[in-house]
Amino acid sequence: MTIYAGGNDNMEQHGISKLDLKRRNRMQVLKILKTRGPTSRIDIAGTLELTRAAVTIITNEMIEQGIIQEIGEYRHVTEKAPRGRKKILIDINHHYKFVVGVSIEDNLISVGLSTLSGAVLDKRNNEINDKTEYSEIEDFIISSIKEILSDNCLTAENILGIGFGIFPTMYQKLGIKVTDSDPDYSTVFAKVRKFTQLPLVFDNSVKGTAMANIDFQKTKDVNRHNIAFLHYGKTIHFVVTNLNEPIVSYDNRTNFVDKMIINPNSDTVCECGRRGCVENELTPQATMRKIKEVFSQEQTPFLYAAARGNFDNVTTEMVNASYDKGDESIVKIINERFRLTAVLLNNLYFSTNPQKIVLHNFNFHDEKEFQMLKNAITEVGGSYVSSKIELSIIEDKHRFLSGCALAIRELFFNKGGFETKN
Repeated sequence: MTIYAGGNDNMEQHGISKLDLKRRNRMQVLKILKTRGPTSRIDIAGTLELTRAAVTIITNEMIEQGIIQEIGEYRHVTEKAPRGRKKILIDINHHYKFVVGVSIEDNLISVGLSTLSGAVLDKRNNEINDKTEYSEIEDFIISSIKEILSDNCLTAENILGIGFGIFPTMYQKLGIKVTDSDPDYSTVFAKVRKFTQLPLVFDNSVKGTAMANIDFQKTKDVNRHNIAFLHYGKTIHFVVTNLNEPIVSYDNRTNFVDKMIINPNSDTVCECGRRGCVENELTPQATMRKIKEVFSQEQTPFLYAAARGNFDNVTTEMVNASYDKGDESIVKIINERFRLTAVLLNNLYFSTNPQKIVLHNFNFHDEKEFQMLKNAITEVGGSYVSSKIELSIIEDKHRFLSGCALAIRELFFNKGGFETKN
């Protein structure tokens, strides 16, 4: 459940009010500009099946408010331009307002500032762990937001709002109750409201990162209808998007993937009672469990030496180096992880039929490793499925863009650019 706190436009209770219709038209204009980039009023009118005069009225008002802007004449590829009125291109003014994003995940708190196009302006990151208290998280978020606004000479008037993307594994620590897979953010909202009156948006950070991968792409793809988004971590989360809706809709299956069976012949039974589920085969803790079982001077000589004979010293970097050095048991485990990941991606692709599956937080240590996964997918599902897999555009240090995307969708695009009042 998304929690949004903003204004009330006093809409009519029955039917579609003039304000409803106006907002809807403005939403559609913003949608076109978001998906296509710079577009002429004439082309917008044709797409929306409105008169040119109507589109001119709508867009001129939005230009006066600074929401969109004229950026010049359309340049024809052909040498001779067609006769008649020249097309003037308009586009979103991505500096109309700025947005603060917050991402709260089980290992990192990320706070940052971006434009409406997701261009990063400032950021603060703080690593956390299971022992980090809620008060520490809250203090870091509050101080970071104040510092970012002060350092960039911004006031509340310049800010669209604050978006909070919260990872599901953090719900309990933050006091977020979940009923029928629907999180209630009201408790954390009340705590945040004590230090700011800016409009607030709360939602799942997996959903927010999926949004960011759609909205912050520099290259527009008007033919893209849907994508699927897979977030790797202690638990593996999956989101399917449908871009045919007015802005976008989401099928959020965050706890769906962990229980999928990808290795029915596994020797290990998970705590959930399943044999060969994703949770017990692919998560970081599952991989480390398998490595611990073979950790020895005989089977993992390089890793054993690097960790000084103590498995508690083993790090991800050591495992990667051990793989590169050819520790036979490590190579076998990692190659099997590639194969099982390929099985999972193949199954997800054919069960959801997206145009792309975007991978986030998989932390491939180089391009070669990602290509190894692509090769494994080709072996399992063929080159067609492999071609549908791509990496997230959101860098690890910019996780706060999850919150930015949530706020921009809710407070800008879904509002048709209308000011949000408290």
